[in-house]
Parts: sequence; C-alpha cells; structure tokens
Amino acid sequence: MANHDPISDMLTRIRNASEKRHERTKIPASRMTRSIAKVLQQEGFISEISEEGEGVRTQLVLALKYSGKHRLPTIRSMQRVSKPGLRIYKNTRGLPKVLGGLGVAIISTSKGVMSDRDARREGVGGEVLCYVY
Repeated sequence: MANHDPISDMLTRIRNASEKRHERTKIPASRMTRSIAKVLQQEGFISEISEEGEGVRTQLVLALKYSGKHRLPTIRSMQRVSKPGLRIYKNTRGLPKVLGGLGVAIISTSKGVMSDRDARREGVGGEVLCYVY
C-alpha cells in the first residue's frame, strides 16, 4: 500500500512506540525522514539512528529515550502541522515557539530541515512540518 504522507507515518510510528515503551522503532528511510530524525537526535528526543536493509527496503532504526525510574518518554507529544492538503509556511519572524521555547518546531527551509531555533539563527523561514515536546 502506498504511503502518501511519510512524515505523518513517521510521527505516528514514533508516537506509538513511545507510548508502549519500546526501545526501538523502524521507519521507512527517505531523505526527509533521515533529516527529521537527525533534528530529533540533535534536540535530544532520540538517542541514536541506524539503518538496516538495502535499496528500496532501507529502514531507519531509531532508539527512543526515556527518563526517570518509571521510564517516562522524552517525547510527550508530536503534532503534524503542515499536511499534504494544507501547507503551512512561516517567515523568520512568524516561526512558532512551541511551549514558550521548551518544545521544538521542525522546519523545512531552503537550507535544509532544521529546528525553529536554528532557522531563526540562520534567518530563514519555511514549511512548518511538526511540533515536538
């Protein structure tokens, strides 16, 4: 079955695995999913990224992070903002601050996929892909 929105599929897989306290989750690999996973790792939401398989069947394996004695997920919420039916673009001044700066908005810019903080620092805007906190 064809997946028409790989970003929301990725977010749903991470959200479900995190909810069930899985150590790892697998996601079909693409340039966009690799970029989003790299931003999540830089921001401290996942611990490591690896790949398995080859060719079209390559999958990203993400190691999820948990904190505390009761293993609370580091990722509390992931929300898709810009969807295939309604794209959301923001300029540098319009970039959102998620939870007053505690969360991260992942932005697809002309300089690549980056967090909202990096996009403000670079002085670029773009498509708001998702919020993570």
